[in-house]
Order: sequence, then structure tokens, then C-alpha cells
Amino acid sequence: KAGVKFRKWTDLWEFGAWLERHSYSLGFFMDGKFVCPVDRQTHTVTDSTGGTVCSVICAKDEDISSCGSSASAGFKTWSELSGHRRAKVLLRLASTLQRYTQCVSELCDLCQSPCSLPALIRLTQYYAGWAQLQDTLMPEWIPRGVVAVVVSDDCSFHSIWLKVLPALAMGNAVIMVPGVKLAPPTLLLAQLFMETALPAGVLSVVTGDTSVGARVAKNNQISYLTYSGSQQDGEVLAKQTAGWGLTISLCLSVSAECPFIIFESADIDSAVDGVIEAAFKKKKDWQWVLCVQESVLDSVVSRLKLRITGLKCVPLGSESDRTLVDVAVQDALQQGATLIQSCSPPASGALYPPTVLCGLAPPSSAAVSPPPGPLLPLLSFRSAAEGVALGNRTPHGQAASIWTEDLNLALETAKSLCVGSVWVNSHSVMDPSLPQCGRRDSGNCTDGGKEGLYQFLRPSPSPALPRSTPTSLDYAAFGTTASGFMVPEGFDPSSVTCSCSQYVGGKLCKADSGCSRTVQAPGGAVLAHCPDGGRKDVRNAVEAALKVQPGWLRKSPAARALSLYSLSDHLEKRRREMAASIQAQTGLSMEEADKEVELSISRLSDWAARCDKQSGGMPPLPQTGSALSAPEALGVVGVVLPDAKPLLSLVSLLGAAVSMGNAVILVPSEKYPLPAIDFIQVLQASDIPAGVVSVITGRRNQLTQALANHSEIQAIWYWGSLEGCQFLQHTCSSPLKRLWLHCEEVEGNDGGKYWSHSSPSLQEEMWREAVVWKSVWIPTA
Repeated sequence: KAGVKFRKWTDLWEFGAWLERHSYSLGFFMDGKFVCPVDRQTHTVTDSTGGTVCSVICAKDEDISSCGSSASAGFKTWSELSGHRRAKVLLRLASTLQRYTQCVSELCDLCQSPCSLPALIRLTQYYAGWAQLQDTLMPEWIPRGVVAVVVSDDCSFHSIWLKVLPALAMGNAVIMVPGVKLAPPTLLLAQLFMETALPAGVLSVVTGDTSVGARVAKNNQISYLTYSGSQQDGEVLAKQTAGWGLTISLCLSVSAECPFIIFESADIDSAVDGVIEAAFKKKKDWQWVLCVQESVLDSVVSRLKLRITGLKCVPLGSESDRTLVDVAVQDALQQGATLIQSCSPPASGALYPPTVLCGLAPPSSAAVSPPPGPLLPLLSFRSAAEGVALGNRTPHGQAASIWTEDLNLALETAKSLCVGSVWVNSHSVMDPSLPQCGRRDSGNCTDGGKEGLYQFLRPSPSPALPRSTPTSLDYAAFGTTASGFMVPEGFDPSSVTCSCSQYVGGKLCKADSGCSRTVQAPGGAVLAHCPDGGRKDVRNAVEAALKVQPGWLRKSPAARALSLYSLSDHLEKRRREMAASIQAQTGLSMEEADKEVELSISRLSDWAARCDKQSGGMPPLPQTGSALSAPEALGVVGVVLPDAKPLLSLVSLLGAAVSMGNAVILVPSEKYPLPAIDFIQVLQASDIPAGVVSVITGRRNQLTQALANHSEIQAIWYWGSLEGCQFLQHTCSSPLKRLWLHCEEVEGNDGGKYWSHSSPSLQEEMWREAVVWKSVWIPTA
């Protein structure tokens, strides 16, 4: 009956006619047309009252295969078009959206996925401009291929197109996998795209349950997958797709906990109005936690009591959300919290009044992981430093809102918070020209701005991660088995006088295990013994890095540049010894070894020169005020080095990480560790502070396992086996780490060419892997 009633009154609206044309049963969009195969499982889309809107079908494997083939053909056509022609298609879409604004907006509202159409039009126009400029400003970057965009129902409709539009602008084909509620407006917009002369197959939509995203990822036509949704679903997807040779990025902003900090210097009335608007609106992107300085706590609480009076109950996502909210409130009351509510909660149903939980302790479950719904935990702090610590206490790092009239305090706090976006005296402001970058467990990708384009591109000289099939891997036992590396038969230990050490925290030391490994020349002769490092050595290196990295980051870029120039100079002084080490270890001629050292010296100087040349910007905004974007260091980076070019690859990656203020833990090539071991003397003689760089030798798998399981390591750059890539993708989903993976088994002899290549795009790729982006919004009156 609800469905019948729905059809009668929606016939008056444009989207009602569109749904009627599809008999209220929506299929897939592929190869430029709608496809609705029979004998498919269906899912019902409902409105906020529980009435039936329409049904969508669930894709089977054969549907996904057909979609992948169509998208692959569409990519060949689309990527060969000039940037100007792609820009014209996107501009035509912006014009089409202006004509159908009411239709799209009303369908989004009905499906409980509200979206600002002016913001979507602005997004389309912005990336049309980047399509026009791609050939000029990014000549050495090429599209990845077919991109899968998987978005859960928890996300906004805008979040889909924040990924789809830049992917299309850069020449990729896109397969969208929206959640059930997002499916109708997504399919409608896909159809509107066909009015823009978009080639068939470039944009596809497949729908279904939560398993569809993983099944799409396993299709060999897919080159890249990006996901937006909850942390739990993103972790499951990362584990399901581990080992398929697919680069994955995760945006886990849904239900991320974001601090709303009110300092004593704030305009209290404006701050209270802002927090009520942010925390109690119907569809919010994050869970806010209110942090108030104690000197103004009573004033804030009294205003909250006044402003919250008369607010209506807020609809929840489902009945199950109501249960979570009730449990959280009862737990808070048992822990001594007091409530500020607009009215008493209804006895049942998916409605709940706006509620402030006062008097909570920071470890309280309601403050650590607030449930979805109109709940606002309130915490207090004394000093500004304590307020920053309170804002950084959670594993999330999506955004923060700061309220103060003191600009110096605002900028210093914004710099200290470990989040991707900071709003000063405002909240939830977005613009396509500024990057949105998740930190820690909030994601490992960057959306928006020019920075958001690079996830859909790769340098033309850089090899793509090859598609593969997962192996049967025991993740718990990975890296724990004994190595098959054996001492040569007839070896005389007395013939080797060189016993090497590793470099941890600025000191030479043996492995914690006390074990060593033999270092062999290509002919089998034993050159030296090196430590067989393990988990405790990695732990010691991370502890040293955490102590020194904040101070290294606080150094000016010019000071970091001088340290890298010093490193380059000391490598120049040991040029002959390093060349001899490379020759003995790899079997190259002395001329080739000397050339690698020369390139290494030059590469270090390149990174020294880049230290104070990399900066963010202040893009023009359509609204009043200013905004800043700036790159920041990741923190502690683990680097598992390749066999190819053992010295050049080391200094290239070390320079990229250290120049931006990161600390780095290097794992040298298991096959050719000697150049890295000899490089330790160069590090000791340079001005690089002790602990910024550690070098741990040993078995690659064992040390990879130790890096992956350390929670304080923010990123891992890996060159190794397909099994190692699979292990990292599976293990580094919780806690989330940024991964840069390369398979040496496939690169083969071309790996050496990669490091010797002088392409600017390769160094830019390394630099972009070494930073995260922060945007700071500063409004004016």
C-alpha cells in the first residue's frame, strides 16, 4: 500500500516519471544504456517513512564481467581523447545538472541521501578545468585505466562524485558501486551523462549488496579501487581484495570522531550555534565531540540548555541505531554523566531528541566511539595544550572545528591537530579546490583539489602493480619461517674478517636475537656477516624515531636541506669505497658502480634542493574568507628496499621521506645488503640527527611482518614479492597504514631503469607518497 500511495503523488514530479519508465525496478547502467537482467535478487529502497521508492537488483559475476569488458573498451576510447574534449563533456554535464536540479535533488532527498546540487555543479566545473589543463600541467602522468568507486549507504551522494569526476577528468573509465539507497540518484545521474556525448562504457553502475564491491575488485579489468564508507566495511574490503594485485585507497570518514574545540577566547554564542547545527542536523558526515575550556564551561552549558529547547527529534538510520543510542546514554548515566535534552525520547521508533552528554571522562565509551545519532559528548580541558591533546586522543583524523578570536592560537592549534581539515570559527565547509585528506584510521587517500587527481594517475615510466591471484597464505605465520639461505659448502669462517652492524637510534648494534647472516658475492664467496634483525630491533628503531621525529619536523626546511647536503658531501668523500662495495656485492663493473654512486650523490642533492621548494597554497574561494593547504610529514615510515640499484634506491627513498620531516626505518635488500651497511658510515658522519634514519638488516619477510604489526608506523613502502604485497594489504588495514607496493618479481631487469630514470614525475611520485595534506579554513565576517 505504501508503494501504491507513493506512485500516485510522485507522478507529479519529474523523477516520478523516470521511475515509472523503469517500472520502479532499476537495473544496471553499462555500455551507455540500462540493462535489467531477469532472475536477480532484489533490494528495496525506502523513504524516511518506510514507504517503497523502488527496487534495485544485485549483480551476479557474469554482470560484473560484462561491465568490466565494456569499461575496458570505453577506457581505450576515452583516454585517447584530448583533455579539451574531455573537458567539454564535463562542462555539458554541468549544464545538464542545472536543467535537472530539482529532479536530482528531490530523488536524493527521497532516498535519504541529500545533496547540494550547486556544490555538485561547482565540482563538475572544477574538474572540467583540470581535464583541460592535464596535457599542459601533468604531461608525464597517465590514467590508471578502469577505476572502481565503491561507496556505502552511510556516505553522501556528493562523496561519490568527489571521486568519479576527477577520475573521468584524468581519462579513466569508472565503474560505480553505490549502496542501495544511493543507487537511484546514481543511476539517474549516469543517464544524464549520456546527454553529454560521453562514449559508451566510460561510466558504468552496478548495484547489489555489500559483496558486490569485492567481486568487482576481483575482475581483472579493474586497475584501481577507491572506497568511501565505514571503517569496519573498509577493513573487510581490504582483506577480501588482498593479493589480487589491485591498488586500493580507503576513505573511512563515516562515523569518524571529530573534535569541536571551544577556547575561552571564542565568541560563545556563535560557537554554541555552530555546534548545535553541526551535531544535530539530520544527515551529518561525522560524529562530533565537544571540547570546552573550563573557564567558559558554565557559560557554554547554560547556552546549550537554552538553544536546545524546542528542537525536534532527529530521525535515525534504523531501529538498530536507536538501540545503540539507548545503550550509550545508559552507560553514560551510569558513569555519572548528566543529560541536556530538547524533550523526552519517544518510547520506540527510529527517532531521538538532540542530547548533550555532560560530565563525561575522555575514556568513556560514548566519548571514544559515539553511536550514530543526535548525541554530543562534552569534555573539558584547562589549557590550550591540553585541548590539543584531547583533540588528538582518538585514532581518527578526519577533521576538527576550532572556535577562538585569537588567530595565533587558531593557527597553532590547527598545525598541532592530527587531522586532514580544520575549520576556524566554522564547520563542514567544503570546496573542490582544497584537498580532503584522512589521517590515521580515517583513511589513506586524498580527495579534492589538484592533490586528489594523483590517486587516479601514475607516472608513465612507473610500472603498475600487476594483477594476480591470491596465494594460500598463513598471515599469522608470515615472516616466522626459517630462511632457505644457506652457508656455502666448505666455507671457512676464519676467511671472513668483516662482521657488520646495523644502525638503530644513531648507534651501531647487533641484532637483538644475536643471530647473523652471511653476505655473499654473485659468485658465492662470503663477503661479510650482517645482523639478522627482527621485531625487537624494529621496536627499538621506532622508539628512537618517535623521540626525534617531532624535533626534526620542527627544523626549518632550509635546516633540513643543509643536513641532506651534508649527507651528499660525505657520500662524495667515500665515493670510491661505495663503488667498490657495489661492485663486490652485485658483480657490476667498476664503471657502472661508480655511475650509481654519482647518481646517488646527485639524487641526495635534488632532495636537499626540494626541501624548501615544496609548499601548499591559498586557492581562491567562491565564499568569503581564506583557506590554506599545506603538505605535512607522515611520521615514521618503514621502507623495504629493492634488490635493484641497492644504493641509488636507498638514497632516493631516504631523501624523499627525510626531506619532508619524516623519520625512516630502512630494510636493505636481503640479497645485496652491503652497500646499505657501508652507507651507515656516511650517515654517522653527516648532520642527520640520530634516530631519524635507522638501518636494520635481515630477512625481508621477517622485517616486513615486524613493520606491518607496529601501530606507530604510519606508512610502508615495499619492494618485494607478491606474497609480501598480499600480506601487507591484509594486515595493514587495521590499524590503517599507507602502502606503496611494488612487485620485484614482475619488474625484473626494468627495476634498475626505474631508479636511474631522470623523469620529474618519478620524484614527484616519491614526494607525494611522503606527505599528507592539511586544509585550514579561516572565514571572515
